[in-house]
Amino acid sequence: MITGEIKNKIDSIWDAFWTGGINSPITVLEQMTYLFFMKMLDDAQRKKEATAAVMGVAVKDPVFKDGNWLNPDTNQEVPYASLRWHVFKNTDSATMFNTIRNDVFPFIKTLNSGKESAYSRFMDSAIFLIPTDRVLTKVVDGIDALDMNNRDAMGDVYEYVLGKMAASGINGQFRTPRHIIRMMVELMQPILKDTICDPAMGSAGFIVESAKYISEKYSADLLKRDNQTHFKQSMFHGFDTDQTMLRIGAMNLMLHGVDNPDIEYKDSLSSENTDADRYTLCLANPPFAGSLDKDMVAKSLLSIASTTKTELLFVALFVRMLQLGGRCASIVPDGVLFGNSKAHKSLRKELIDNQRLQAVISMPSGVFQPYSGVSTAILIFTKTNAGGTDKVWFYDMKADGYSLDQKRNEVTENDIPDVIARFHNLEAEEERTRKEQSFLVPVDEIREKDYDLSMNKYKEVEREVVEYDAPEVIMERIVSLETQINDALNEFRAKFM
Repeated sequence: MITGEIKNKIDSIWDAFWTGGINSPITVLEQMTYLFFMKMLDDAQRKKEATAAVMGVAVKDPVFKDGNWLNPDTNQEVPYASLRWHVFKNTDSATMFNTIRNDVFPFIKTLNSGKESAYSRFMDSAIFLIPTDRVLTKVVDGIDALDMNNRDAMGDVYEYVLGKMAASGINGQFRTPRHIIRMMVELMQPILKDTICDPAMGSAGFIVESAKYISEKYSADLLKRDNQTHFKQSMFHGFDTDQTMLRIGAMNLMLHGVDNPDIEYKDSLSSENTDADRYTLCLANPPFAGSLDKDMVAKSLLSIASTTKTELLFVALFVRMLQLGGRCASIVPDGVLFGNSKAHKSLRKELIDNQRLQAVISMPSGVFQPYSGVSTAILIFTKTNAGGTDKVWFYDMKADGYSLDQKRNEVTENDIPDVIARFHNLEAEEERTRKEQSFLVPVDEIREKDYDLSMNKYKEVEREVVEYDAPEVIMERIVSLETQINDALNEFRAKFM
């Protein structure tokens, strides 16, 4: 959480874009991201140069080399030194604008070999849109005050910027509320040996929160080289079909210490995605309420659920992608729980009979306000390919710490700590009755109810007996009231008429 001076600086940078005519939040974030990357490259090399000077050795694999760089757009040679943040920021505004637009921006677009970072791989389609040198100067001055080497602080900065994008009411579909993501991560408790994937990654919120959780819990173990290499390069995986979101997500991860994750441009549901039995943990909020061309969908997914509905296909995808023993927590629309189509039922049957379904957590419909009032739930299951579902835990989450209207103000009511605590102590849930907020349901009962996973199907509603007065007593009461009204009217007439 950022406060005070840094928060004011980010707000000023954001305002500079808007007053300069860039009023699309995602464009603001994207342009800001490009400049973050320019500064990160220079800051990282300056740090390497300082270390090399002390050691009396040359800098290994410098981004900014000695001599000149050949600009492919102009076929002109440009000194590498002029491409560096600490150099161009000290030139006049017109010179800086031309240097960044004409030279630095084309330069960072050529860093797409993957050697520098995952972020640089998605720069081919990037477009520089800052309109004037005046706007650019304000933005550069604001960013220059940020320490790009402080990953903890910069991670908070970027999350704040993502929050501003969501709060603007545009492109909010790219952002699952941070506290819901954190709840799901704490439910799944990722470990250092996990291989984690979100095949609908957006801004990489689930991957980033997993990285933060592991950094907090395994800080000492991350000092070991093998663990650090796994954390930075092979632990985290994500796919998206939007180059802009891939850049934003890759930058988000880089600012949280994950320099080169496996982030790919890929249609997760198509035949081009061949991942199977690969990951130990999937966390996602995949897109739903959409339909695809059936011919484009991978046949392995259609064998689990023959449908074009994305909300069903993504759950089928998680089953395929996970290793045996791999775990999944995914947000799904409520229709997945009780839909009566053949595809809906076959998917639920797959999770219950062939895998191990552990929990269904129903969330209040206001969780995704102000963007959507859709009712959703979290499905948690483990891949076994041999069944294993014994009892399914249901939780009726009524509050998430925020008001459930469009304002989403903080409130004291919050079931999230209770959800996490109870999930990690399911033995104690055995004694809970069907009248309570959470309880366990035997798998045989779920099968008897045609694999329906809506909590209301199993919840016991306690009805209080209401006793009414006899009709003659009620009639007597009405006559008495009528007499009182007539007496009052007669008294009024006597005084004033």
